[in-house]
Amino acid sequence: MSRIADATETRKDDPLAPSTSPIAVAEFVEEWLRCWNDHDVEGVLAHFSDDVVFTSPLAGQLLDGSDGVVRGKHALREYWNLGLSKVPDLRFELIGTYVGVATIVINYRNHRGQLVNEVLTFDGSLVVEGHATHLDRPPAERADT
Repeated sequence: MSRIADATETRKDDPLAPSTSPIAVAEFVEEWLRCWNDHDVEGVLAHFSDDVVFTSPLAGQLLDGSDGVVRGKHALREYWNLGLSKVPDLRFELIGTYVGVATIVINYRNHRGQLVNEVLTFDGSLVVEGHATHLDRPPAERADT
């Protein structure tokens, strides 16, 4: 079993809540980051359910008619592979990790230096819902005129 699956091992008292031990979450995020930086889409997808729903503003730009919503593992594979084909220098740098109930938020900086959050919700050991969110504008760029 991979470290990602270990990190999201289901607790007996709550079948929807992944383990939130600091070590398990850190291992999950470390592997997620490694898979992305290695451009290993299959490694990332191994931990997503077949009927996952993923939203991203970039999906809306790359996938005609998606409105930024990608449904199913097969469609998510196509979206991520298309994205990697257009951005061969894609690389993520971890900024921080946040843990909620059955949810992990991974805050990172992408290859363009932009801040991004990936919000992943689990059912047992698999991601069933994900959302990529991007910083609108850094506060220093906002004009209060």
